[in-house]
Amino acid sequence: MDLTQWLTLISICLLGAMSPGPSLAVVLGCVVREGRGGGLRAGVAHGAGVALYGLLTVTGLALLIAQTPAIYTALQVAGAVYLLFLGGRALYHLTQPTVASAETTTGSSSAWQGFLVAFLNPKLAVFMLALFSQFLQPGFGVQEKAIMVATVGITDAVWYCLVAVLLSRPGFRDRLQRSATTIDGIFGVILIALALSVLYAALRT
Repeated sequence: MDLTQWLTLISICLLGAMSPGPSLAVVLGCVVREGRGGGLRAGVAHGAGVALYGLLTVTGLALLIAQTPAIYTALQVAGAVYLLFLGGRALYHLTQPTVASAETTTGSSSAWQGFLVAFLNPKLAVFMLALFSQFLQPGFGVQEKAIMVATVGITDAVWYCLVAVLLSRPGFRDRLQRSATTIDGIFGVILIALALSVLYAALRT
């Protein structure tokens, strides 16, 4: 893979990461509840989840996921259930503010949220297959494939970590925390709506 191809790969990965969705909502929620550290943990873990799908793609397992309806649907349903859990918990915090503050003492919560919101999204398998098919060549060995996997994971992690840093700036985070109840309510509704749409799409096929 030459430099031009590599930069093109980074650009596509960055555009994919920048598209709004549940991942952004999860990172923002972690920043509001756990501060910059929580957002960074969620961002790094999300990048690890994306890198895992990159690894599955170069090993051929992502094709199995994409072409096996039972596996794909199972991941969709699991992802929808997880989004329902996150959305329900956000709405629960509207009436239980002390729960949110208690979460600031746990570091694993934000990391798991970041990883699972990526891992339980089987559309990443389809995206990686489409993306890597443009760059993978028959002669590529372990080194080239490792570079591709690292590129997609690191690019994603860097983007969400940048988002976490920007959102956690003292003045801005103070405003976010003052509006934490409203943010929890908005993103709770958004996550539940996304979960229901994913469930509908999964169960109607």
